[in-house]
Amino acid sequence: MKKFDIFNQFRDAVIIVNNKREVVYQNYTFKRWFADFSSLKKFSHNYNFDICPLSSENLENYSPIYHALNCKEDFFASVSYQHNRESISYYDMSVIKKGNYSIFFFSDVSAQNELVKSQKRYEKLQKDYKQLEEENEDLQKIKQKAQSQAIRIALINKVSNIVRESVDISKILKSALKELAMMFGAFKAYYAETENKNFKIIEIYGGKNYVQNIPISFDSETFDTICDNKISVVPCLKEYVNAKPFKQSVMRVVVPVYHLQKLIGVIVLLSYHKRELSEELEILEAISFQLGNAIIRAQLYQKNIQTVKELKNALKELKETQLQLINSEKMASLGQLVAGVAHEINTPVASIKSNNGLLAKLIPQIKDTEISDIMQEINHIDSEAIQRISNIVVSLKKFVRLDEAELQEADINKELDLTLELIRHETKNRIEIVKNYGNLPLINCYPNMLNQVFTNILVNACQAIEGKGTITISTNFEGETLTVSIKDTGKGIPKDEIDKIFTVGYTTKGVGIGTGLGLAISAKIIEKHNGKIIVNSEVGKGSEFVITIFSK
Repeated sequence: MKKFDIFNQFRDAVIIVNNKREVVYQNYTFKRWFADFSSLKKFSHNYNFDICPLSSENLENYSPIYHALNCKEDFFASVSYQHNRESISYYDMSVIKKGNYSIFFFSDVSAQNELVKSQKRYEKLQKDYKQLEEENEDLQKIKQKAQSQAIRIALINKVSNIVRESVDISKILKSALKELAMMFGAFKAYYAETENKNFKIIEIYGGKNYVQNIPISFDSETFDTICDNKISVVPCLKEYVNAKPFKQSVMRVVVPVYHLQKLIGVIVLLSYHKRELSEELEILEAISFQLGNAIIRAQLYQKNIQTVKELKNALKELKETQLQLINSEKMASLGQLVAGVAHEINTPVASIKSNNGLLAKLIPQIKDTEISDIMQEINHIDSEAIQRISNIVVSLKKFVRLDEAELQEADINKELDLTLELIRHETKNRIEIVKNYGNLPLINCYPNMLNQVFTNILVNACQAIEGKGTITISTNFEGETLTVSIKDTGKGIPKDEIDKIFTVGYTTKGVGIGTGLGLAISAKIIEKHNGKIIVNSEVGKGSEFVITIFSK
């Protein structure tokens, strides 16, 4: 429309839409920027709010174009336009309402947005650079300090490794005392544990023979020092009170060993080298801390050996109990199956007996052709009944597999058919079975255990269906993963009970009917097969058990 040609002078893209949502004008800039424009609907679908807090299933609610058209007043929004999968532009969209027209102005702010992002990145880089400079200065200081401490740390680590590698108190003490004696040039080193205000030497390195368990004590000043958790370093002629004096003065170092603020013993080092100890004290403090923890840990280990044995025995008993529970549940399942088999056998057996009785009386006297045909038909019925009995017996033997407890390959589709055959008394004339079997390879598994799982879930599904219903069984194998889905149209499971159904002892069947073991044992069996069971259920619509087994 020529009356809108003035908008061709605008640097912004302009489009005008009438109240019928028809595009009546596009300026040159709009045609250049949006050369792919074909319709307002498609154009609006490519637009989104830069920030969109909406939550709606109606896609039009996310389009700023539709918001602007529906708005009775002037409208403004920061929007993004997706030209294709890789190209997104950003615009400030202003809409002015004039009579029957909505005039859209699109100002390209993509470059401005990129500039703001670049400025932020630049500011962050400057901040990171400054921080790195400060960290570099700190690292230089740390490096200098680390170099001076490297030897000490190596020595601490050596003793610490000795302490951590064993739970034998004697071995820990011997190794630690040897390293400390070599480190400090001590001719004698020993560890004495606390005994009231006295001490008792329990391990020694470098000294002559000593009498074990004889109490020793230090002077009051030394005792007060170690009680304050401080190291005592003094020249002396006696290593402890009542000890024989040395021929010359020696340097004695007494290191307290604490655990949780409790004095548990001391390390004593004796050396002829008299020198100032400064950095070495830090080594001794670190080793003392490690040694205190190691001694307590070793003591606890010794005390808990019997407890561990008892726990192992208890665990063994629990495993045996678990196997018994599995076996008990399997026997319960077999009881149900045997009842069903007996029900199926009664009818063909009665038929065979009745027909055999008639045949025994009539066959010798048959002269009439019609009667002969009847007898042949009866004989055919007997044959089918006998075949039915044979099929049930064979299926039962396959299901039980008492002689096949080892891991073996099995066709899961056939195992499901076997289970369905054995629970036919639950489904006959009442429940429709829909099979959506996939093309499955042979699966390495315990077939008898999986049959127990299938039986439990299918019987539960049958019992959940009141009157007539449908059970749908689907199987699939993809990406080394077997999936078996058993879905029923039963009464469903309440949400607050779904998390409980795999708990041992939990049942909804009432006292004397359900044991609460079936699904718990089923879950354990599937876990043994490196898989899992999940349940989807809705009250009034039914439940779906999805078994996933990850093939190795």
